[in-house]
Amino acid sequence: MASAAEIIGTNIETSALFLLTVLLLYTLWRLYFGNPFKPASPLPPGPFGFPVVGYLPFLRPDLHHQFTDLAGKYGPIFKLQLGSRLCMVVSSPSLVKEIVRDQDAIFGNRHPTAAALIATYGGRDIAFAPLGNYWREARKIFVREMLSSKNIRACHDHRREEVRKAIRSLRSKSGQAVNIRELASLTEMNVVTRMIMGSTLGSDEEKREKVGEMFREVMGKFVATLGEPNISDFFPWLERFDLQGIQGKMGNLVKVVGDILEPIIEEGEKMVSEKSQRDGRKAGDEKDFMQILLELKAGEAGKFLDFGAIKAILEDIVIGGTDTTATTVEWVMAVLLDDLEVMKQVQNELEQIVGMNSTVEELHLPKLTYLDAVVKETLRLHPPLPLLVPRCPTATSQVGGYTIPKGTRVFLNTHALHRDPQLWDNPLKFMPERFLDPGLVSGLDYTGNDFRFLPFGSGRRICAGIPLAEKMLMYILASLLHSFDWRLSEGEKLDLSDGFGIVARKKTPLIAVPTPRSSNSELYH
Repeated sequence: MASAAEIIGTNIETSALFLLTVLLLYTLWRLYFGNPFKPASPLPPGPFGFPVVGYLPFLRPDLHHQFTDLAGKYGPIFKLQLGSRLCMVVSSPSLVKEIVRDQDAIFGNRHPTAAALIATYGGRDIAFAPLGNYWREARKIFVREMLSSKNIRACHDHRREEVRKAIRSLRSKSGQAVNIRELASLTEMNVVTRMIMGSTLGSDEEKREKVGEMFREVMGKFVATLGEPNISDFFPWLERFDLQGIQGKMGNLVKVVGDILEPIIEEGEKMVSEKSQRDGRKAGDEKDFMQILLELKAGEAGKFLDFGAIKAILEDIVIGGTDTTATTVEWVMAVLLDDLEVMKQVQNELEQIVGMNSTVEELHLPKLTYLDAVVKETLRLHPPLPLLVPRCPTATSQVGGYTIPKGTRVFLNTHALHRDPQLWDNPLKFMPERFLDPGLVSGLDYTGNDFRFLPFGSGRRICAGIPLAEKMLMYILASLLHSFDWRLSEGEKLDLSDGFGIVARKKTPLIAVPTPRSSNSELYH
């Protein structure tokens, strides 16, 4: 009978032989098939962070500038671990194309923050709604009913009246300092308010302006709250505790918006009901966008278009239609005040196309090629959304040979694209002429087809409001520059630094002084 020592020795030899066999088989597997516990392609490179919190402690307030700096070190695609969230930053045209064109169906979803989900009634708007039947129908309604060429032409008088009102107001303040962004925001808000609820509010201009002012105030807080860093977005399990109070603050703002909108929606429903009881529509009947939504809700679209969806869509239009446009107007005026020779060239073009005894009209806008180049060059240097809206792949995918796991937060860094010396000559210099070079600018428009220039995004998630935004940008700027000479207030220094948020505004508001260029005060009446 074998002794205990012999049995133990035999067992040790057998165990060792077994382990050696497993190691040999695993080595052969690795040689022929790679590591079975790692993805076939590696994750992109990126900076190291601390355990648990990742790279969060190293983030700077100027996130878009930091991401551009990191792209210079780690390449056109890199990863960041931010808390429990894996993030990727993409900064080259070819890789952006892979995401927004080649794999748009996978990368078409957004990655809404906790505050954004509250603001949009659980993602019922157009900007943050996941891809699917609801998003397709909501976007289709928005584009067909509000942004069609026919409807934009029909709202011509709204835009004309509001721009003229702004010019008249400025003439009355000749020689006084003016906050450019506030002026543009008020003008744009009045236009948007008239388009979405003008018929419902009726001809009472004071009532319309009061509603517009309430919207402008609350939407400013909306945008600021959406841009606040929230620990819940990096550690989703903390969301229920709302440690910073951001979700609670957004919930209160949603209630304020509801208090503004709900009486107007009730009035709109009553008007829609009265119209439907008549025999057909009268020739003079006009419907605003909100009434169109309410009519659709009463029909087949009611299956998905409830009051929450209507409010979320209207919020989208108000924020998207005012904040980015007003911010861009401010940036254009700022860069022109920094380069008075370019401003003079814009004004010379306006004198030639419009004349000094006429007012700017929308029919003049397509002929203002130099002003158009100035706007595009400003958007290149100062895109309103320098990281666009983050995307979220619905399946694990590959971009540039790297693995992008499902659920990753993907940033498209337009700030880096627009300042890449491999794509642009002298990229940090303000040079509108580059957009007049036929050899360079072929395709460099707002459609997102040239991935060097993406101020409004690209692919199926491109900004739907481009036709209206482009028209209003040109109309407001042409009118301001045709009607007035501009200078900074005495002793003021121009600051061209930007801040980071949902929209990248100037860090300090632009305050400028207008002087009328024509003595004819009746022009804009």
